[in-house]
Amino acid sequence: MRTALDTNVISVLWSKEPAHSVVVSALAGASSEGGIVISAVVYAELLAHPKVTEEGVNGFLDETGIFVDFDLQKPVWLNAGHRFARYAERRRRSGSEAPRRLLTDFVIGAHALTAADRLMTLDPKRYERDFPELKLVKPF
Repeated sequence: MRTALDTNVISVLWSKEPAHSVVVSALAGASSEGGIVISAVVYAELLAHPKVTEEGVNGFLDETGIFVDFDLQKPVWLNAGHRFARYAERRRRSGSEAPRRLLTDFVIGAHALTAADRLMTLDPKRYERDFPELKLVKPF
């Protein structure tokens, strides 16, 4: 069972937030059930984490055995684009402002659908509506 990770999962680990131990336990469980993968988008977002260097990110990923999928294929981009378009249309029809969610969330979800069996996230509501068929792992 391959698990894709949302950026917020690793961010909690690095920030030593109160949820740190729960996330460590969830990751250990996911790792014992199969591989862990992040998309290139998650990798890029990790580079923006405070006080993190590219070497630090790479070292963490090597130490934890987390694979980075830098080769996002056409189906990922098409899936993300179509779902983002539906989201944007819903926002416009509702009379809300312009779409607020970033395209990156849709790429992360589309990548998890094609490259993994599930997605671990600390923000499941982001994915429940736009990726209802995606199995989510919610550490808490």
